[in-house]
Amino acid sequence: MKQEMVRWRCFFILPFVFAILIIQGCGSGPGSQKPSFQTEYQAVFLGNGQVFFGKIENAGGAHPLLRDVYYISRQQRPDGKEVKSILIKRGNEWHGPDYMYINKQHIVIIEPVAPNSRVAQLIKEAHNQKPQPSQQQ
Repeated sequence: MKQEMVRWRCFFILPFVFAILIIQGCGSGPGSQKPSFQTEYQAVFLGNGQVFFGKIENAGGAHPLLRDVYYISRQQRPDGKEVKSILIKRGNEWHGPDYMYINKQHIVIIEPVAPNSRVAQLIKEAHNQKPQPSQQQ
């Protein structure tokens, strides 16, 4: 008789406990939190291998916005012996973009750019060399 009562209690209590655990878990998973960064710049790695550096807004949204965008380009010296990597400010292209929206489905990873990293130093140098155009949408 006691075993039968225990079975009935388990039959009613266990689904209730599982339901509570599922409800609590729905809002606390890694995909439910919006990313936030403590650094001024972030590195955005895309599925096609491109990497952009900039100030990201709405990182958890469907189309995060990246402002003050930079990317690295490789240039070969005229003598052909050495390849040099240089940081390029986005906006010098023919259409002059000063920001970009990125489809989140193409983002592989977003990482903070450390303030003392080489990329952060190059961005700081670029800001000191020339005045930045106004950012208008």
